[in-house]
Amino acid sequence: MSLPDIHSLVKALDLQPHPEGGYYRETYRSTGSIPAHVLEAGYGGDRCYGTAIYYLLEAGQFSAFHRIRQDEGWHFYLGGTLHVHAIDREGLLTTHRLGTGLERGETPQCLIRGGTWFGAEVAAPDGYVLAGCTVSPGFDFADFEMGSRDDLKDRFPQHAELVTRLTRG
Repeated sequence: MSLPDIHSLVKALDLQPHPEGGYYRETYRSTGSIPAHVLEAGYGGDRCYGTAIYYLLEAGQFSAFHRIRQDEGWHFYLGGTLHVHAIDREGLLTTHRLGTGLERGETPQCLIRGGTWFGAEVAAPDGYVLAGCTVSPGFDFADFEMGSRDDLKDRFPQHAELVTRLTRG
């Protein structure tokens, strides 16, 4: 089976540039919402039950280190292997290998816990990965924080090379 090219996917799925890198399109936003008073402190408003997006990343691009309040599930659809790098509050780095090569340690899903710094890159020097991301409570840019290279290197000096590679300054 041959894979579609990047431009065909962007057009067919109506993807737009994502602020953290790559392309995306929201495909689902629940109509129901969770009132702010029952959410953890810090949300600052109601949130929908859940959201889902397509996310396309090509070799040479990266999803810059960022974090959100909510848990985020990643789902593999097409392409090569995606490395999703996650640094928890204690500085422990976990690299999830998103893909279908189970014999190579890949999995078709991974979960990033809320508050964890994470970024992603295509493992191979060419190609792409089409993934999906689901967030619950639903994603809101008010809950999104882009990582600062200097701040993350100060917090996690043991991961300075990775932080430098997956931040924009």
